[in-house]
Amino acid sequence: VQLVESGGGLVQPGGSLRLSCTASGFTFSSYRMSWYRQAPGKERDLVAGITSAGDSTNYADSVKGRFTISRDNAKNTVYLQMNSLKPEDTAVYYCNANRRRFGLNTNYWGQGTQVAVSS
Repeated sequence: VQLVESGGGLVQPGGSLRLSCTASGFTFSSYRMSWYRQAPGKERDLVAGITSAGDSTNYADSVKGRFTISRDNAKNTVYLQMNSLKPEDTAVYYCNANRRRFGLNTNYWGQGTQVAVSS
């Protein structure tokens, strides 16, 4: 099982980045996908999530209207489009795959990609 994130980097305030997370080794289309982030000295928090079919999304209040999560099940990839970035968006962003079936909760995590927002 692998989740490989890409697309992080350094961007100025107000700029945009698009993160990608490509999955392998499991049935991607059966899993809810989410993006989390963790800033230095803070807990890992949910940023956005999308259902397995891609028909419903949810966002943290802090990113609503600025970030968009989407997925392409044919490519086993989930995306996070981040616009109007702020310094407080600086964090390591992690991709998560989750499935709850028959009482079993399965989670997979990527290695993370660094996003830095600074002038």
